[in-house]
Amino acid sequence: MTSRLFAILPLLFLPLAASAGEARLVSAVASHPAMGWRFDVTVEHDDTGWEHYVDGWEVVDAEGNRLGYRDLAHPHLHEQPFTRSLTGVMLPDGTREVFIRIHCSDKGWSEKRYRIELEPEDW
Repeated sequence: MTSRLFAILPLLFLPLAASAGEARLVSAVASHPAMGWRFDVTVEHDDTGWEHYVDGWEVVDAEGNRLGYRDLAHPHLHEQPFTRSLTGVMLPDGTREVFIRIHCSDKGWSEKRYRIELEPEDW
C-alpha cells in the first residue's frame, strides 16, 4: 500500500483578508489500499454552528463528475482543522488526477478545486 500526501502549501499563505467563512483544504492523502481508493482530507473552517459549517466534500474528475462524496453531519467548532476519510471510491481506469471540492452549509460549493495527482505506483 502506497500513500501520497499532497500538502496544499499555497493555501497557507492566503491573505488574512480572505472571507472568514471560506473553507481551506489543509492537506489530502490518496491511497489505494484494496478495493477502491481512500481519501483523507483535512479541512479548516471558521464553523460558527449549525447555520454555518463545512458540511461535506467531494472527489471529482477533471470534468467535474462526482466520484465520491463525504457528508459531514455536524459542525466542528472545537476541532480545527479536522480530518475525515472516504473509502471505497472507484476511479475509472487510467485516472491520473482528481480534485477535492468543499461544501459549506452557508456559502455552498467552493469555487476552488484542489488537485490531487495520482502516482502510477498507487494503482
